Amino acid sequence: MIMIDQSKRLSEPLRWGGRERTAVAVVATCLLLAVVGLGVHALTSGSSQRVGCIDVTFASTVGGASLQACGERARAACASPSAYRSIADSLREACRRAGYPYDQQPAHSQ
Repeated sequence: MIMIDQSKRLSEPLRWGGRERTAVAVVATCLLLAVVGLGVHALTSGSSQRVGCIDVTFASTVGGASLQACGERARAACASPSAYRSIADSLREACRRAGYPYDQQPAHSQ
């Protein structure tokens, strides 16, 4: 096989045609979409714990059960945990995370 002008071709930079540019653009677009998709997923997933809410999962007689409350219901459950004696430790931790005082009856003004 005769290599005519082989050294000349090797010394010149590659020239990109339309197909090469299109292929690089498609790959770059796919990578950009993948990064954006991962970013959106990272921002929208994770802990479902909301501010001012408690969520306690515990064992019950028929399997797993949960106590979920927000706002005044959560504040009342944290202030009067006597109804939840079996899950006291978990409830105490959930109340601490939500910022509610645990086992403190609210003062009633007369």
